[in-house]
Amino acid sequence: MLKRFLPPLVAAAFLSPAFGQESAPAGIIPYDARVETLDNGLTAIVMPMAETGLVAYWSIVRTGSRDEYEPGHSGFAHFFEHMMFRGTEAYPSDVYNEILTGIGADGNAYTTDDLTAYHISIAAEDLEQVMQLESDRFQNLAYSEADFQTEAGAVYGEYRKNKTNPFFVIYEATMAAAFTEHTYGHTTMGFEEDIAAMPTMFDYSQSFFSRYYRPENTILFIAGGVQPDPVMDLVETYYGSWESGYVPPDIAAEPPQTEERRIDVAYAGRTLPIIALGYKSDAFDPANRNRVAADLLVELAFGSTSDIYRKLVIDEQVVEFLATDEGLNRDPGLIFIYTRVKDPAMVDYVLETIDSAIAGYQASPPDPERLASLKSRIRYGFVMGLETPDDIAGGLARHLAISGGLDSVEEIYAAYETVTPVEVQAAARRYLTPDQRVVAVLREQQ
Repeated sequence: MLKRFLPPLVAAAFLSPAFGQESAPAGIIPYDARVETLDNGLTAIVMPMAETGLVAYWSIVRTGSRDEYEPGHSGFAHFFEHMMFRGTEAYPSDVYNEILTGIGADGNAYTTDDLTAYHISIAAEDLEQVMQLESDRFQNLAYSEADFQTEAGAVYGEYRKNKTNPFFVIYEATMAAAFTEHTYGHTTMGFEEDIAAMPTMFDYSQSFFSRYYRPENTILFIAGGVQPDPVMDLVETYYGSWESGYVPPDIAAEPPQTEERRIDVAYAGRTLPIIALGYKSDAFDPANRNRVAADLLVELAFGSTSDIYRKLVIDEQVVEFLATDEGLNRDPGLIFIYTRVKDPAMVDYVLETIDSAIAGYQASPPDPERLASLKSRIRYGFVMGLETPDDIAGGLARHLAISGGLDSVEEIYAAYETVTPVEVQAAARRYLTPDQRVVAVLREQQ
């Protein structure tokens, strides 16, 4: 699944002594949660919601394309998003699918740079049956070399389909230009030459699964009409024998960027020009005041209430949209600003207007009332996005994968409340500088 660059248009039982227990802090998350860790390292989080009979069952593997550090082997995190539906000896894929269909369950998965998430929406009474299925496939996934080759071919077909999307093309080029050493330099899909060669890597695929699909690298998040005690007992029953053995990836740090990088991207199809600006940023860290302030800066400067949005999108109608991605990443990543320009002759004008907006925030702190209003909107928007079990799981999954727990969610929203206008200005000076950016412009291939 693409993380970025889409046009803008979530009966009681006693606790087993095998668990270590902690409680999630009270705060912005409107539900209490039980957080426990099995002896094998699996983190299990249960969030009861008494008013619903539905349950969101999420298995969050803290491995994404970031972990693909071995040359020639990108794309395997996304590959296993597919392969995990191939089944086991106990529950082959057709049996697995028949059971889920029979109980009316809705299951799917996605992969990003920092995680792979498997999610199923079920009725509460079907929880144990689904836990039996999911624990089995995470511990006992089985596939033949022929099945592997078939799925690898399907993944390459998906890549070629994505290449017809100009937003994917410019995103792929921007990441490659921005990261010359770190694994963020390839997208979740992987490098094309690696995907094309994937059918020959059957043995390597088993090594990848063995290293990363381990309990200490996985978070089980269950939210909805459940009670923590019996659910935790089920977790111990079905996941307690899962053997640990996670091997951390050896990921190279990206060297500091010292000068602007500009690239022209040719697109073999029809499209209006797309501009992508990628600014180097720090890893997600609620204690990093610059990084916290940058989230608010990007929304103030380029969000739907900003002066430049009103100018380019509404008043002058020079661009189709103006969108951003603040870069919620485990390692230092990118702040993205991107847009599609209606008139090819106006590309330079749009770039100049963006630079002017940035210069304004570097020169002066933002209006305190606008900043206070933004803080309220962000908090309100987050809480209002937590209405259903699946909303909650989807909204928290990335934070859980990056930080390993719920605390970071509470910490980041508490930190937002204390950001000052001067800190927003400092973030503009710290991150949005030409020497730390990639400027990419995609046009039709001539």
